[in-house]
Amino acid sequence: MKVLRTPDERFTGLADWPYEPRYATVIDADGTALRLAYVDEGPADAAPVLLLHGEPSWSYLYRKIIADLVAKGHRVIAPDLIGFGRSDKPAARTDYTYERHVAWMTNWLLQLELSDITLFCQDWGGLIGLRLVAAHPDMFAGVAIGNTGLPVGAGWTEGFKAWLDFSQAVPQMPIGVIVNGGTGRQLSPEEIAAYDAPFPDESYKEGARQFPVLVPVTPTHASVEENKAAWKVLETFDKPFLTAFSDGDAVTRGGEKEFQARVPGARGQPHVTLHGGHFLQEDSPDEIAAILGAMIARRRNGFH
Repeated sequence: MKVLRTPDERFTGLADWPYEPRYATVIDADGTALRLAYVDEGPADAAPVLLLHGEPSWSYLYRKIIADLVAKGHRVIAPDLIGFGRSDKPAARTDYTYERHVAWMTNWLLQLELSDITLFCQDWGGLIGLRLVAAHPDMFAGVAIGNTGLPVGAGWTEGFKAWLDFSQAVPQMPIGVIVNGGTGRQLSPEEIAAYDAPFPDESYKEGARQFPVLVPVTPTHASVEENKAAWKVLETFDKPFLTAFSDGDAVTRGGEKEFQARVPGARGQPHVTLHGGHFLQEDSPDEIAAILGAMIARRRNGFH
């Protein structure tokens, strides 16, 4: 497997991003060693909040949420998926599969030896993160999800089809412009540049190119059976499970209903609809931080 690594200087002086990266090594099934970058801020003995980004962003998406939660005494961990951010980027599209992404992140998560995790995940952060919850439910104390899903080949929204078509046809993938187009507010030029930072040229974007075609939206897609098995676990998950989708995302609109109906831990939770586009972390960061803080507080106080 040929692997690309974004030069460190690409990440120098990014707006609102004072966080030093930490690194772990994950070993692919073919023996390739991949460097995975993550932020780990706040007191090491606090119950961890795990923030998982999706496509085509990186942990920068959570910068305001990290700052808010750390200021309130929480430990916050935000990794960059392989192919994104400061993490290594396999050079061939065929190196990226759904199951490989799950395996890479599982490898990383188990290295950290975490427990009592509160998870927030969006987009592919949910497609991968919910698989982690299903595989290791005892590690997680609570889950909040926004603008994501766990598809099992049952079709797609028109919003997703439009994104899929665009992502495969556009000759040069304008990462920062894509993120800006998926937010309710206008990002600053500096913020857009920060989303472009991990990708010096098109050769670094094969993971971003491949993600849309990996979403198992038809019965013939890979990972349909694995996701069905994960749903069976989620249907027994009785710890707090909260949905916080946005009001302006055509890709995942209505997706929260399935989780509310099927996950036992979703019953009686204070589900919310937040303001924003697909990247609701850019539009409602304060609200997301408050949701996670309240979820942890309810647990400390003995409430579900």
